[in-house]
Amino acid sequence: MSFFSKFKSARDIAKEAIVEIPWHIISDERMLDEIIEESEKVPVLIFKHSTRCGISRAVLKIFERNYKLNEDQLKLYFLDLLQYRDISNRIASRFGVQHESPQILIIKGGKSIYDTSHHSIDADEVAKIVG
Repeated sequence: MSFFSKFKSARDIAKEAIVEIPWHIISDERMLDEIIEESEKVPVLIFKHSTRCGISRAVLKIFERNYKLNEDQLKLYFLDLLQYRDISNRIASRFGVQHESPQILIIKGGKSIYDTSHHSIDADEVAKIVG
C-alpha cells in the first residue's frame, strides 16, 4: 500500500457528493391538480428553480445533500422556472404565495402549509415541518 493510496481521488469525492433525489418534474399545468390530489395522502414539496441563477443552483445542491426523507413521508416535485414560467405563475396564484426563486412550497391537504425562498430553504426544517 503506497502512501498516496490512503487519499481519495477527486473522482471518488465527486461520486460521494452525488445524491439521488426522487424528483418528479413538473412539465404541464395539469400536474398541479395531481399534486393537490396527492397532497391529501402525503405532503408534497415543490422546488421552483432557476437554471440560470447561481444562488438557486447552490441552494438546490445543499438541499439535495441534506435531504433524508423518503417518498412515503414527502413527495418531491421540481419546476424549471425558465422553461415553465406560466406554471410557476399558476402555482403562485393557486397557493396564494408570492413568486420567488429559488422557492419551496409544502402542500398538504391541497393547501400550501409552508413556503420559503433563497437561503432559508433547509432540508432539516422541511423534515421538522413534515414530522
